Amino acid sequence: MSYRDTLLFCLLALGRQRGRLTTLLLAMALAVSSVLVMTALGEGARGFVAAEFTHLGKDLLVMFPGRKETTGGMPPITGNTLRDITLDDMAYLQQRIPHLRLVPLVMGFAEARHGARLRQTMLLGASNDMRHTHQLTLLQGHWLPEDASQDASVCLLGKTVASALFQRPEQAVGQWVRFDNRRFRVVGLFSSQSSNLGMEFNEAALVPVAAAQRLFNVEGLFRLLIQPLAGQPLPGLIRQLELRMQERHQGVLDVTVLRRDAMLQSVNRILATLSLCVAGIGAISLLVAGIMMMNLALISTHQRRGEIGLLQALGANRALIRRLFLTEALLLGGAGAWLGIVLGYLLVLGGRLLWPSLPLQIPLLTTLLAGGGALITALLFSWLPARQAAQQDPVTSLHSASP
Repeated sequence: MSYRDTLLFCLLALGRQRGRLTTLLLAMALAVSSVLVMTALGEGARGFVAAEFTHLGKDLLVMFPGRKETTGGMPPITGNTLRDITLDDMAYLQQRIPHLRLVPLVMGFAEARHGARLRQTMLLGASNDMRHTHQLTLLQGHWLPEDASQDASVCLLGKTVASALFQRPEQAVGQWVRFDNRRFRVVGLFSSQSSNLGMEFNEAALVPVAAAQRLFNVEGLFRLLIQPLAGQPLPGLIRQLELRMQERHQGVLDVTVLRRDAMLQSVNRILATLSLCVAGIGAISLLVAGIMMMNLALISTHQRRGEIGLLQALGANRALIRRLFLTEALLLGGAGAWLGIVLGYLLVLGGRLLWPSLPLQIPLLTTLLAGGGALITALLFSWLPARQAAQQDPVTSLHSASP
């Protein structure tokens, strides 16, 4: 039997078993599409995090209180430290190491109130230099006082916060807003294209760092952001910063300085592992589809004993019968893979429309692996039914077909 005749015979055989055909096509298509969608979600998460770090710049260094020996892992969120990082430490570094932009940061959440309107708001104590590191754009009014250590009751509101607290946000400048138990006069409105892992700065309010320290009753800084202005090599600059802080703290190195891109690499490794895990979960559905194909093929082999006996009577040997059944499996696997790929791409396209901020994408390699995996699964799980069909006794098979 020629390959063309084999293909036509298999298509006719599948056409006579529409229920089995539909069930297996749906199972295989859903399995392949689940692999693609799961992988796209993992890639989207990686792309989202990479974009978040890119907004802040790869040359940005972050100093944390507390020492953690690391080569690029995640920084300590909280931890034991001999000393806090203070505004005096920042001034010391500014004097000893030139051409640096240092941005102190105190962060917390406070209830913002204006009249009868309330909103839980991320409150950032910082200096005006945050406009450079976090791409802040002044919409109205003016910036905070230049002296970061001045405990002034003034604030800048992100445009989202201003819209929530004021019926007419353009009239917010000059008004008073209460954060917890303290009043601040609004001196300006800002917008930002930057965010911090999902926390939009448009939903934040800025106050002088000294005012935030008093409001939250803290002495140290949550973080110290450091941006080189003269293109200094970052490894050497990190070493300089550590030495100066060690001098400042009587010979004890109790701070951690990390690069943004090092943090990104660490997060990327974590997300890559998670992407593999979720893709593996999706691949389990291929296994389920393969088991379903094997069961239905075994049932089909029993039901087609008369057909198999007739083929043997016409001269078909075991190899030909096995080839016919495996060709059917390949046709089912290939058609299911194609439908699954189309469905997967349509679902990812829909996800992009619903969540434009999440860069969902399906790598070409994943598409090829999912399609190839469907074909391999179809062959592997159809081998046993094909082998059983080829080994049937022709007399017994013909006898089972007789009325």
